[in-house]
Amino acid sequence: MTQIPPITFATRFRGFLPVVIDVETGGFNSQTDALLEIAAVFLELRSDGTLARGETVRYHVTPFPGSNMEPASMAVNGIDPHHPLRPAISEEDALQRIFREVRNAIRVADCTRAVLVGHNAFFDLNFLNAAVARTQIKRNPFHPFSSFDTATLGGVAFGQTVLMRATLAAGLDWDTASAHSAAYDAERTADLFCTVCNQFQAVFDASRRRLAAMGPLETEPSVETEPSVPGEPP
Repeated sequence: MTQIPPITFATRFRGFLPVVIDVETGGFNSQTDALLEIAAVFLELRSDGTLARGETVRYHVTPFPGSNMEPASMAVNGIDPHHPLRPAISEEDALQRIFREVRNAIRVADCTRAVLVGHNAFFDLNFLNAAVARTQIKRNPFHPFSSFDTATLGGVAFGQTVLMRATLAAGLDWDTASAHSAAYDAERTADLFCTVCNQFQAVFDASRRRLAAMGPLETEPSVETEPSVPGEPP
């Protein structure tokens, strides 16, 4: 009988650690528009292999010099970047603090790299990568282009791609007054991601048994042989 290893983050997501990221910005252009808030939500793996939302880390960010802030975007997120009581820190400081937490979580989970989970993840990943390039941070723990998108997952599982509607369709709570804060949106995204993964648990278990019965797949590259991220050790 083929031995199936226990479910860990490394075996559940092929050596990658999913970390939920949400950003609030001054617009849609990651190269020119300000990054104003960033939140990271870590996930927990239960003994039965299901996922649950864990700790949230969130920072207000000082707009980088010369950055653009579109009035329409600012009206949606309700952020006053110049409010005297706003505890904002620089992009570099915010990213370094989050990256330290992510690298520690990667080590604890025995994974090789983090993968961004986001709602319309392309948007969040673009802003994250642009901020990394601006601040010239060399040790970015996130995969540079792979991501898990809960807009796609919500559409597949519940027929809804808008975060609020997908959250409600999944049977989760939604507080409109709290929306468009990086921490709140990241937490709802994390809940949605966990719900979808947990509902597909039986599918995942069946696939593990199927692959285990096939034995080693010679055409399948290991995580360690994939191209490394520029600035990261191979």
